[in-house]
Amino acid sequence: MTATPLFDPADFRIPEGVAHLCAGGQTPFLHAHDAALLRHSADKSNGMAGRAVMEAEVERARSLVARLWGVETADIGFVAHVAEGVAMLAESLDWRPGDTIAVDAAEYPSVVGGFALRKGVGLRVAEGDAPDRLAACVDGSTRLIAASYVSYLTGERTDLAALRRAADRVGALLLVDYTQASGCMAIDPTVADFAFSACYKWMLGMTGIAVAYWNRARQPNWAPVSAGWYSIAPGSRSWTPPPALRDDAMRFTRGNPAHASAYVLASALDYLTRFDPHAVQRHVLGLGGALIERLAAWQIPVWTPADPARRAANVCLRHPRAAAIAEALEMQRVLVWNGQGRVRVSFHGYNTLADVDRVAEALRAAW
Repeated sequence: MTATPLFDPADFRIPEGVAHLCAGGQTPFLHAHDAALLRHSADKSNGMAGRAVMEAEVERARSLVARLWGVETADIGFVAHVAEGVAMLAESLDWRPGDTIAVDAAEYPSVVGGFALRKGVGLRVAEGDAPDRLAACVDGSTRLIAASYVSYLTGERTDLAALRRAADRVGALLLVDYTQASGCMAIDPTVADFAFSACYKWMLGMTGIAVAYWNRARQPNWAPVSAGWYSIAPGSRSWTPPPALRDDAMRFTRGNPAHASAYVLASALDYLTRFDPHAVQRHVLGLGGALIERLAAWQIPVWTPADPARRAANVCLRHPRAAAIAEALEMQRVLVWNGQGRVRVSFHGYNTLADVDRVAEALRAAW
């Protein structure tokens, strides 16, 4: 029931009296993370024994991500951020003259930037708002389709099954960014060849670490073309011939993972995996639907599709005064996100219909 929260708001650092509706930008910190950071401080200070504990915590975080995503732990690696993982993938491909990648016009820069600046690689950009626009721009030149499962800008959810079919039709790879979905939506990353996600939004973690998923069943021979000590197979220290890479997705992790961020991620997933992802999805979709209905009754236009099959936890509204509107809401202790001419309202498990009431009335007054 959306009238009651799934998560206890008291578990989070939500300031008293605040309606926290900006998970699409940053979620509030869990109080449990304080203890996680203190454990990291103690372990870091304990020499080699502490180092072994730190590495065990990285592995624990991997296994918890794998549990959340429904894949094997070996499929999960870590990068510093999504942009790093995408860049590693882009540099690893043997690009051919005439190759293109297919992206949406509103795609997030981290998903496109690793390809957009490469000489000889063209972009096929899907324009408009038709649900099948990205699949429709795929042709024989398409080497890779890059897409966010949920748009950071509009809140629209992508039909990944359709993109998989389009990719298979022309022999292209499918890269998916789950940043605006992982932690609030039930996801199946096996539809993709490679997938990434930041961890500081709905996954309840912090910056410094991001998930890199390698679908080893689809792409068993993939290897990066750059490495560091961490991504090389343990015990490999000969340079002639070059050392072997790790045989799992931690070959994405060239140097030390961000250990403090890994501790916090493990703490976050200890909490998040207590809840059925489908229940979290129903909760956020219900809250978003209630807000969309409320705003429609007041003739306030919503950019995000009303159909629950085409949206997730974000409800986005375009307005030339978006920044001023977000500031007006903050004055009323209603926290939303703005940028690029839109206000973004994001729901998570700690929100309820009371938050819908507050943000709807605040938007009505500011509109």
